[in-house]
Amino acid sequence: MGSVGYRVLAALLVAGCSLGLAACQEQQPPTDGRAVHFTAAGDMGMGAGARSVLEVVSGLRPDFNIALGDLSYKAGAEQDYCDVVTSKLGEDFAYELIAGNHESDGSEGDIDVFAGCLPNRLQGLQGTYGRQWYVDIPLDKPLVRMILVSPGLEFKDKDEFDYSRGSERYKWTEAAIDGAREANVPWTIVAMHVPCFSLGHYGCEAGQPLTNLLISKKVDLVLTAHEHAYQRSHQLGINGACPWIFSGSAVRSCIASTESQVTSGKGTIFAGVGTGGAGEHDLSGDDPEAPYFAAWSAANRNPALGTLDVHITEGRLDARFVPVSESGFMDHFSVVK
Repeated sequence: MGSVGYRVLAALLVAGCSLGLAACQEQQPPTDGRAVHFTAAGDMGMGAGARSVLEVVSGLRPDFNIALGDLSYKAGAEQDYCDVVTSKLGEDFAYELIAGNHESDGSEGDIDVFAGCLPNRLQGLQGTYGRQWYVDIPLDKPLVRMILVSPGLEFKDKDEFDYSRGSERYKWTEAAIDGAREANVPWTIVAMHVPCFSLGHYGCEAGQPLTNLLISKKVDLVLTAHEHAYQRSHQLGINGACPWIFSGSAVRSCIASTESQVTSGKGTIFAGVGTGGAGEHDLSGDDPEAPYFAAWSAANRNPALGTLDVHITEGRLDARFVPVSESGFMDHFSVVK
């Protein structure tokens, strides 16, 4: 099967699963007709890899895409990058941005310029697009609150985004999560460029206070990039035997579930999707945090560029990594109410 045919098959697997495969039988129709469909990946660039991933996104036909930072990797090329995106996805597609370290300080692009040529197209956005914002989707009777933050980054205006415990940005994030719960929004997803947990060479650049806040608040899914690889954790949870989760090690009691289908409210899944086109880093299965991870793809193991494809209904969240070719790595997981 050619790559185009494979992408069509992947789209069918996620969207309808009408082919009768066992993995698809986890998918359930929405209970009231509402559904949200989005894709997400970071670390893109403007080369053949990025263009291939954008073609996959185009074939999946999501409602919107979250670009998890590190866009053009080239100073002064903001419009060129925007042109690559719109040539594949269309001028009016909601290609939503959060900054990465390559464009936060303006060294290889300027997030504010990117935000000008790839503007927000989601209704009801609160905050500063490209830096720190959230939005409820759909605006009327929302299914999910998407919260996007920028820990570990410094912007060219010297605004260092501090998410230490008790800081204004920490409190903003906490209030955004609590507000979703108070409004009875079924799902909460947080996205940012830098991870805390990784099998690569990065440490907890997101910061342990923010990371533990997200876990303690039982955010359903956290999306990151920065490490050029795909790495999906088990569901991690804080409990009496695990009051705080530290990076750099793994404690079994901090793993709420190792199943591919988990229950919402028990903990948080972290999905690093730095597979948007710029190539992959090596990861290590001997990393001290390895017991926290359920699946991973890297330059030295099952390398694959691709996107995370996420479908949400009131009762479940289904996510699947869709690679650019039939020989690529695949992964899927679900969170149910």
